[in-house]
Amino acid sequence: MLDAVTKGFRAAKNKLTGKVELTEENIDDALGDIRRSLLEGDVELTVARRFLARVKEKAVGEVVALRAAGKTGKRAVATPGDHFIKICHDELEALMGPVETGLTFAEKPRPTGIMMVGLQGSGKTTTTAKLARHLIDKGHKPLLVAADIYRPAAVDQLRKLGEKLSIPVHFADGVRPPELCRQGLAQAREKHCDVVLYDTAGRLAIDAEMMAELEEVKATVAPENILLVCDAMIGQDAVRTAVEFDRRLSLSGFILTKLDGDARGGAALSIKEVTGKPIKFLGLGEGLDKLEEFRPEGLASRILGFGDVVGLMKDFERVVDEDKAEKDAEKILSGKFDLNDFVEQIKLVKKMGSINDLLEKFPLFGELPEGMTFDDKELGRVEAIIASMTQKERQNPDLLNDKRIARVVKGSGQSKAQVTGLLHRFFGMQKVMRQIGDAPGLLSRLPGFRQIAQLRQMKGMDMKDLFGNELAGLSPEMIPQAGGKGSHAAAMARARLMGYAPPARVMSDDEKDRLKEKRKRERQNKKKNRRRK
Repeated sequence: MLDAVTKGFRAAKNKLTGKVELTEENIDDALGDIRRSLLEGDVELTVARRFLARVKEKAVGEVVALRAAGKTGKRAVATPGDHFIKICHDELEALMGPVETGLTFAEKPRPTGIMMVGLQGSGKTTTTAKLARHLIDKGHKPLLVAADIYRPAAVDQLRKLGEKLSIPVHFADGVRPPELCRQGLAQAREKHCDVVLYDTAGRLAIDAEMMAELEEVKATVAPENILLVCDAMIGQDAVRTAVEFDRRLSLSGFILTKLDGDARGGAALSIKEVTGKPIKFLGLGEGLDKLEEFRPEGLASRILGFGDVVGLMKDFERVVDEDKAEKDAEKILSGKFDLNDFVEQIKLVKKMGSINDLLEKFPLFGELPEGMTFDDKELGRVEAIIASMTQKERQNPDLLNDKRIARVVKGSGQSKAQVTGLLHRFFGMQKVMRQIGDAPGLLSRLPGFRQIAQLRQMKGMDMKDLFGNELAGLSPEMIPQAGGKGSHAAAMARARLMGYAPPARVMSDDEKDRLKEKRKRERQNKKKNRRRK
């Protein structure tokens, strides 16, 4: 998401590494990288200029202590680069905020009206169904009105989505959209639905006929909310479209779609500043559950490479049973999990969405090499490999000798290297999880968590609320420094834990036997030495 913009902030911080003071000269140099990345990311020119001016005004003349005395002597606290990024984070948050994701609800018994508007191709019909799903989860009973009568198959699409959600969809042949919406409102009253969503018609571009019809729909049903579904991939045009729709219809807010499908998406940074109307939701993914309430802080953190812990937890809570998750975590952290548990966790990850989207929200991966992505199909391959094993083999992978591995290779349709690589990663994960279980503070010492902790500390937030007591008082010398020597190696090591590493060779039966004999001889020699003493 917004890769072009993220790249500029990363380059800016690197240029300030080692500086003692934020001067006009070094800030201008850093802002040059951000300026280019904002424009490449399709952020509106005036918005980019204002943002850069505000950052420069707050940053110039700031002196940041590189070291401060601690209990164990001198230790790093914050660098000018860290402080600069904190200023950028605050300004990004202000640019897209404040948070205003709530909808206006009508007084009962009148159903609340939500009019969905937008151009063709913005994902309006799918987003209408996603919003209906969101409202169902909140305890509402929605009804959909298929008022997009001009786009081929639009009505059928909404009907099928309504069937998936088990909610009513109103449509009548030969009826104009304003009258269709009026009938839909009446149907909602009859069926005791408390929300009615109007999926209105769009065009390839704004035209007078479309806008006149939308104004007529608005006058007929007087919806409490008018939401523009805006495609982030159309860049500058998204902002111009938003301005015109707002001028004619007085929008309540926006839903930005396809932010996960484009490296630019600068409309997310421009649309609130230009129109003054809030972003209500983000559409991230194709599933009907892939609609997030917009949080400026979360998107700002992801742009700066800090991840989005809150968003990650929301994804997790959506698909996980709390009691079962607690038991699973206990088993995994003890290192006593088997391949059945392993594949269960894979299925859980698949429910949460794209791996790349999840990793964007995870602070540990802020330092992954540029361009590195994870193939979602790899999870399917792993499932196929484990499904080709017997129940005993899944419970005790040590049973998998050369002969058994050959059978799994044939049954799963994968290569021997892929099967042995999976086993290697599984045994490695058992070992790592056992270590984390024995030392709970280990996770807080990994790169990525340090940066998000530092950012929140500079904002005056209590880190105990986020990571517990240990991270709140963690000595920075215990944490690997991002951007220093070995930073890339550390990132690669974390990638290997997630299965990115090329498959490693698993020992053959002969090699295992030789190793056993060697260890046996070593034990015998130790016994002899003890007897001599």
